[in-house]
Amino acid sequence: MNKSEIEGREVLITGSSSGIGRAISEHLLELGARVVGIARDHKKFLPNTNMYTPYTVDVTELDELPRFIKKILSNHPNLNGFVANAGYGQFDGLENFSPSQISSYINTNLTSHVIITRLILPVLKTKKQGDIVFIGSEAALSGTKKATLYCATKFALRGFSQALREECADKNLRVGLVNPGMTKTPFFKNLSFSPGDDPLNTVHLDDIAGAVISIFLAKPGTVIEEVKLAPLKKVIKFD
Repeated sequence: MNKSEIEGREVLITGSSSGIGRAISEHLLELGARVVGIARDHKKFLPNTNMYTPYTVDVTELDELPRFIKKILSNHPNLNGFVANAGYGQFDGLENFSPSQISSYINTNLTSHVIITRLILPVLKTKKQGDIVFIGSEAALSGTKKATLYCATKFALRGFSQALREECADKNLRVGLVNPGMTKTPFFKNLSFSPGDDPLNTVHLDDIAGAVISIFLAKPGTVIEEVKLAPLKKVIKFD
């Protein structure tokens, strides 16, 4: 990868402290970018470098997001990239979710991304170059049982990214979507299933981060609209 094309860029990443968000943060830092990381807990990832600025933010607190994002934008006027990654999985039959659980889940996995994007969009549109990347899922492409809420948010995020891409094209602001299959991350920590133990059963975090970087590195005038990454051999094990 061409380090010079990433060096000096400043990127906001939600869910930056673990899993996919951490991998993306690490790759961007290695290429010389500045990373502004949003997470509820930064203990798991706090690199010893002034190129990484952590902010402790709970994206589920929707009413507080405008204040937090306004502060971040004030502190980082050169921000020219955003990776929307934060979220969690919860899988069960729809009838097992209460109305409040449904609302909370959608707020975290969809609404928070929409709100943060809305808040930073005017700033990104003023830049000569800018990129927004949403971390979706293979669940954005095909519905499966016991994943009604997860699929609903990922399908919606896919549609949101497509529509936003059209809105932003005349401002040289590119919008991409990365849809990974199952990976070895803390995402599965509190779930009753996980990928199989064979390395061929998971998508490597480096490849997901690489897909995000490729969107940033595309030549001006080219937008990588959507990338899907899948394990070579899809195997799910149940606890």
